[in-house]
Amino acid sequence: MKSITILGATGSVGSSTLDLIEREPERFDVLALTANCDVAKLAAAAIRTNARRAVVADAGRLDELRDTLAGTGIEARGGAQEICEAARMGADWTMAAIVGLAGLAPVMAALEKGGTVVLANKEPLVSAGDIVTAAAAHYGATLLPADSEHNAIYQCFDFARPERVRRIILTASGGPFRDWDLVAMRSVTPEQAVAHPNWSMGAKISVDSATMMNKGLELIEAARLFPVAPAALEIIVHRQSVIHSMVEYVDGSILAQLGPSDMRVPIAHTLAWPDRMETPMAPLDFAALGRLDFAEPDPERFPALALARQALEAGGARPAILNAANEVAVAAFLSGRLNFLEIAAISADTLDRYDPAAPDSLDAVLAIDAEARRYAVERVKDCVV
Repeated sequence: MKSITILGATGSVGSSTLDLIEREPERFDVLALTANCDVAKLAAAAIRTNARRAVVADAGRLDELRDTLAGTGIEARGGAQEICEAARMGADWTMAAIVGLAGLAPVMAALEKGGTVVLANKEPLVSAGDIVTAAAAHYGATLLPADSEHNAIYQCFDFARPERVRRIILTASGGPFRDWDLVAMRSVTPEQAVAHPNWSMGAKISVDSATMMNKGLELIEAARLFPVAPAALEIIVHRQSVIHSMVEYVDGSILAQLGPSDMRVPIAHTLAWPDRMETPMAPLDFAALGRLDFAEPDPERFPALALARQALEAGGARPAILNAANEVAVAAFLSGRLNFLEIAAISADTLDRYDPAAPDSLDAVLAIDAEARRYAVERVKDCVV
């Protein structure tokens, strides 16, 4: 049996992971499940999977979790540090699906045990890419990407001969506003922004998809995961989300990974890797699809892409600052304190005002993140919705 820990078990990715595990319970031993604050959903999942430990990040909900799990034999713990301790339980396979930079410390804790760590949250690699990859190498851990785009690249990339790769092409759905003009985008509501046309995702990542910051962050993440120059990374809008990304080789051959718009497909790839496993997905019906469309992303309507490219090329602390400012701006938009088009503007302004030295440790990354958030929060206060 493969031992499993899911960091962020109650979110969209965590729920998809649980669905796969519960279809073949004889193959998996669940060590720990964690959640931010959804005690009811966490406890129910822990009971269904007979997990050894359930951890809620909100320590104020620990008594509720204990009461809910009373008599089950499942250990209940609470607090941010206990999330990291769950990550250190030594699972063979850990799903890292905690949204935002809050997932960085648990990822680092999981890497210490040298197992397979599957990254569904892109922020650790964006903000602390060199530190995360160095830790993986030091502890002999394996990093696998669960994002559909990076997982697609992983399946197509020749790691033995990376010099034969000409370019990597990341596909983007374009989000719900791919056909809107700037005038219409000024009045976008949070409800509209989280209504993704192809994927079922959480609120934060859905807004990132709507601004295309998600694709910009994926650009940075791809540079951490795959040994190619930043200039070899491209983005193309592919509205059907059937081709999840492509790798072009020097002879002109292009390898693409295709599949349904369902996170259970890339998660299953990492869960069974290097083998394959069954999923409940129906085969693609190409005749029904009829066509696959592609277009260049519009830099005027989606300035987040240029910000991410600039942060990648500048390196140092710039990706961490971009990520922190974006998290603040998205939260402000979702709470009604910020206009949709101002999300990218907050990130750009924070990058202009704050330029520290490159981080060389986890503590340095967290300090840069905290200061960037302070700048972004101050900028949000100046905005009038």
